[in-house]
Order: sequence, then C-alpha cells, then structure tokens
Amino acid sequence: MNVHKSIRVTTGAKPVKGTDGEGSVQVHMDPSLQIDTAKVFAVYGKGGIGKSTTSSNLSVAFSKLGKRVLQIGCDPKHDSTFTLTKKLVPTVIDALQTVDFHSEELLPEDFVYEGYNGVMCVEAGGPPAGTGCGGYVVGQTVKLLKEHHLLEDTDVVIFDVLGDVVCGGFAAPLQHASRALIVTANDFDSIFAMNRIVAAILAKSKNYDVRLGGVIANRSAATDEIDRFNEEIGLQTLAHFPDLDVIRRSRLKKSTLFEMEPSPELEAVQQEYMRLAETLWSGTDPLEAAPMNDRDIFDFLGFD
Repeated sequence: MNVHKSIRVTTGAKPVKGTDGEGSVQVHMDPSLQIDTAKVFAVYGKGGIGKSTTSSNLSVAFSKLGKRVLQIGCDPKHDSTFTLTKKLVPTVIDALQTVDFHSEELLPEDFVYEGYNGVMCVEAGGPPAGTGCGGYVVGQTVKLLKEHHLLEDTDVVIFDVLGDVVCGGFAAPLQHASRALIVTANDFDSIFAMNRIVAAILAKSKNYDVRLGGVIANRSAATDEIDRFNEEIGLQTLAHFPDLDVIRRSRLKKSTLFEMEPSPELEAVQQEYMRLAETLWSGTDPLEAAPMNDRDIFDFLGFD
C-alpha cells in the first residue's frame, strides 16, 4: 500500500468563507452528517497536554457506567486509542486506500476496533503533511460510521482532536459535538493555547450546536492559574488530574489507568474519571466565556 498516495476528495468539498464562523475558510462539511443518537464530546487542548490519555480513560469510565462508547482519534499520528487496543490500529485513510477510496467496499471491521472494556475505537488518520485537509478525513469517518449504522447503538462518542487551532481537522468535530472540553495544565503555554481554543469554539458555536462544557486540569499539582483564568473569562473546571508517575507508566505499558496495578493514588485518579463521566452524562450547562485577545492574555498570565 502506498501511504503517500494523494487523497481523492469525492464529496465536492471546497473552501467556503463566512458560513462556518466569522473569518472562517474551511472545507465545507455535509450538514446531513449529524450524530443525533449519542452524547458527543470533543476533547481539545495544546499539543502534548494529554488529550489522548484523558479521552481514553474517560471512554473507559463511561463504559464502566454501562454506556456503549466510541472513541474517534482525529490526529494524523493515529495514537489516540493505543492504550485501549494495545496497538496502532489501521486508520480510516488506510482502509480507504486499500479499496481505492470506494468506501462502499469497506466493512466495519476494516476500520472499527474493540478496545478495553468494550470501547469501540476508530482512528481517522490524515493525509501526508501538506497534501490535504484533516477536516475531510473526519467527515469521511463520520460518513462511514453512519453508512454502517454504527452510531445507532452508541451512547457516547468522544472525539480526541489534534491541537492545531487553524486546521480543518480541529474544526470538523465541532459540527458533531454537543460539548467541547479543554484539557490544560497550570502553566503559561497551556492556558495561552486554551484561550485561543475557547475563541475558536465560540466562533463555531454561532453555526453549530456545540457549546463549551468546561476545563479538565491535567498534569498539575496546583490549579491556581487555571482557576484565575477561569474566573476571569467565565469557565469552570470539571476535573483535576495531578502529574503522577502512574499516568506516565500507563502509557509505556500501553494500558488505560483502569488496568494498572492498584494503589491509593491510582484509585483516586480512577474515581475522578468516574466522577467526570457521571457529570458529563448527567449534563453540564453551556458556558458563555469571553476569551481575551492574545496581548491581554499574555499580560494576564504569570503575574501576582
């Protein structure tokens, strides 16, 4: 298989100005591809902040509540679900390439894989760098899932989204999600990125049903800067996960935190994930945040 083969766009996708939030130039998404049979969450945050760790363990927590869960990795690195499946699964783009992009020839087992505790896993993948739009790939993934009726038996869908705010792959999951969650650490770079992500999500919410659901503090002993920022712009923290070595080791062992050897600190983290899943399933109020411009957030952060 030639992984560098050009991705052939057959849906008539084209850049459209103004219809996807002010100042937007994105690949036009098919409005008929709605996920209306499940609670849908999109997980955002700067690159390397722990979105995949958060998404995978949240997926398991939902599954332990008895929910049927589907996790969709939206990063071309296709490493969102490896702690659930114990491997790098073939991507939707890989599957489409094997049938010369004739999607009608694919079967569900060609691109959907069962992970730990029954969590179903899909990696959208992406085009080689500089050759196409990640938004198209996400759209094709949802289209395939709907064509095979795989969303009808799903209670929760979690999109694990790449960290680049400007890419179409960043925006595409917002068409489907009801709540956007932002993972951040208690530091300048993470909160600076979070402010820009908030602005992007709010722009999309003018045309989509997605709303801000809240913040997940990750890899942080304290949350003082996060708390100060949240109070300033109108966000709230839904969960807090400290920077523990057991989390690092879980990635090395290709395991979710729910599979690791028991310990008091691990049990506390597991309980926090279960509490977060219960909160999200019960429903969170949409947050009306007011992000700062880049210069203001630069001045705001890091000063006593």
